[in-house]
This record gives sequence, C-alpha cells and structure tokens, in this order.
Amino acid sequence: MQVWVDGQLLDDPAAPVLRHDDHGLVVGDGVFESVEVTAGRPFALTRHLDRLQVSASGLGLGGVDLDAVRAGVAATLGAAHLERGKLRITVTGGPGPLGSGRGDAPHTLVVAAEPIGPADGSAAIVTVPWPRNERGPLAGLKTTSYADNVVALAEARRHGASEAIFPNLAGHLCEGTGSNVFYVVDGELRTPTLASGCLAGVTRALVLEWYGGREVDEPIEVAEGADEVLIVSTTRAVQPVHRWGSREWATPGPVTAEAQAAWRAHEPLDVDP
Repeated sequence: MQVWVDGQLLDDPAAPVLRHDDHGLVVGDGVFESVEVTAGRPFALTRHLDRLQVSASGLGLGGVDLDAVRAGVAATLGAAHLERGKLRITVTGGPGPLGSGRGDAPHTLVVAAEPIGPADGSAAIVTVPWPRNERGPLAGLKTTSYADNVVALAEARRHGASEAIFPNLAGHLCEGTGSNVFYVVDGELRTPTLASGCLAGVTRALVLEWYGGREVDEPIEVAEGADEVLIVSTTRAVQPVHRWGSREWATPGPVTAEAQAAWRAHEPLDVDP
C-alpha cells in the first residue's frame, strides 16, 4: 500500500497522520471515491472526480482542489507500481469541533493505493430489512458515513452472501452496500433510477452507455423474481448473481453475458493517461 496525505507521500503507510479532531473521524464528515487501477493507470478517473465534487457539494464541503487530488493520485501510483489495484480518494471536513458543527479548517485530503485480486465470478446477495431513505440529505452522495453499510454487509455475510441489497422507503429496489443492481425481465435489462436514492455509480453509467438498459423504479420483489440479476461496481465490474436469498440462477445468463462482453470491449477506452 502507498498513502499520500495533504501533499506528502508517507514513508510508512501505516503511520498515524490524522488529528483526533478531524471531522471525518469525529462524525464521518467526508466524501470518497474508489477507483480501479489497471496496469498502473486509473480507470475513469475524471468521472470519479466529477462525482467527488458532486458529493462534496451535496455534503456542504464546498469545492475540492482537483489539481491536488490528481497530484496525489500521480504520486501514489508512481510509488505503488500496481498491475491491478484500487485507489481510495478521501476528502474530509478537516479538523473541527467534537460534534456535528464544522470548523473553518482546510479539508483533509488522502489518497491511498493497494493491490487487489480478481473479482469472484459471481455473487450471492440478500435483501436486508433496513431501507435507504431516498428523501434524506445524503441520498445519492458517496460519503464516509458508511456505518449502515457495515451493519448490512455483516448481515449478508451471516447468510453466506457477499453483498446486501437495500429497498428504499417506497419499497422499491435501491442498491447494494457498494454496488448498483441490474436485473432482466422478459429480456430487458433494468436498473433503478437515481430518484430511488441509489448512488450514481460510474460503472452503472458506463453499462447503460455501452450496453443499454431501462431505468425504472419497481418493487424490490420484481427484481428478486427476475430472469437474471447482476451487480456492478468499481471492483466487481459486471458481476452475475447466482443466488438472491433462497433463489438461484445459472450464471451468466444471456443478457448478463452480453453486458460483460460490451464491458470488456469498451473498458480499455476509459483508462485515464
């Protein structure tokens, strides 16, 4: 692992660097992006940085210095020499009060890189009983306030699954803890709209752009009974689902296989220099 913090590449990536009163630590006041690294280069970095700005604005953090972020990415990847890996870019509110109110300190900016192995060939998922609030102030933002995802993923693992799926308050399909969900009904690839409260996933957007699909909000039971299900994310790419709860599928289904082929054909075109 390599870690860069506020302009400095750390000699020891495990060294303590955050202050005890950093607002990201105190109340989860921060935003982040996870970016795939292929042959030492970041995949779809510009798209991720655009979303980082949207999340920061939505959280009230204001503008992020993207030139500084890119400098951190270059320094981190230059030291990491990753064939396949993951970048984690985190921006917090910086040092502040030991409560919800913010101070006026500059942001804390952290870029970390680590190697990752290949994603599993398919996934098992479960629906969890805690709905996403599609009307909440954090809906659709990628913030560091991830405790609900930690609880949900632990519940999924208790059921032998690798991902937890949330409905929203309307009872519609929303998203996973770190993935967007697609499903196939009568040969049509579908995924929830952003109004469902789901994250505007970079991989989600590229699947819609490169392969196609219909954005629609439907009861989660429609997806649970679909002909095929797949989840997509930075580290999973396009991953078929072989089990949802007690229901199982042979994978990949025909539509999933086509979406995977479209992804493999286009992915090299969106690797940032």
